[in-house]
Amino acid sequence: MKIVFAGSPAYALPALKALYERGEVAGVITQPDKPVGRKRVLTPTPVKQFALEKGIPVLDFSKIREHVEDVKALGGDIMITCAYGQILSKEILLSFPEGVWNLHASLLPKFRGASPIQSAILAGECHTGVTVMKTEVELDSGDILLVKRCEVGEKTYGELSEELSLLSAEAALEAVEYIEAGNPQVLMQDESAATYCKKITAADAKLDFTEASACVRLIKAMSPSPLAWCSKEGVRLNIHNARLCPGMDGGEGGRVVKADKKGIVVSCAEGCFEILKAQFAGGKPLSASDLVNGRKIKEGDRLD
Repeated sequence: MKIVFAGSPAYALPALKALYERGEVAGVITQPDKPVGRKRVLTPTPVKQFALEKGIPVLDFSKIREHVEDVKALGGDIMITCAYGQILSKEILLSFPEGVWNLHASLLPKFRGASPIQSAILAGECHTGVTVMKTEVELDSGDILLVKRCEVGEKTYGELSEELSLLSAEAALEAVEYIEAGNPQVLMQDESAATYCKKITAADAKLDFTEASACVRLIKAMSPSPLAWCSKEGVRLNIHNARLCPGMDGGEGGRVVKADKKGIVVSCAEGCFEILKAQFAGGKPLSASDLVNGRKIKEGDRLD
């Protein structure tokens, strides 16, 4: 069975590599090259870079819906998508006899949309995972072929993304095997349980010192990008990681109630949390002990 793979970021690479090693990737579809860095050097996506290295045909349209015939010319029986970044039209979906199947990073129907990994952390979910679903015109609404689960635990967005990326590779291989075997069994999504998540922006990453547990979830969900932030005396402070301080009562929101070599504890109206790693604007990421040793943060300081 000839597979066409559509994906763009590094997150999608394990799935592409797994399918490539299986020996049936007929082509890759990805986003166009984009300018990167201060010099704005035009750079291909990680998926495109891998495909070029392996000699796999690559299409990188800015609007895939305008290139249906080019997609058909790849001769794919099936398309597997993973973090591709474009909505597929009905004409594209009908171009593959065995359908188009998406590796979505949530336990559907929860967290349909652009930020499922961050949203699972923000919501305090104990588990998340990868759902392989048949792609339909309506966003993330297709029938479910299989699900792979994992614990959220205390992972940051970056750590959880890495785990889900590898899980997507396992899911991709299993999905192709099921479909190849013929008449795969699918399960309809429960529309009444569907939730949606939007694209995350820097504005969503501003800390609100009302509830300590919510602050910790936000910090983890925004790390490594765009990073949760607050300010100290007008200077932006980006926080990379934190943990809750069980049993500590809250107080004045944003007040540093402890700052020593053991850590930096910040009070909220409800509870306290400990900063593990942070950086001031223009500086480098530092551990809490280094921030204290450098007198950058001390007990009694106010974070806004």
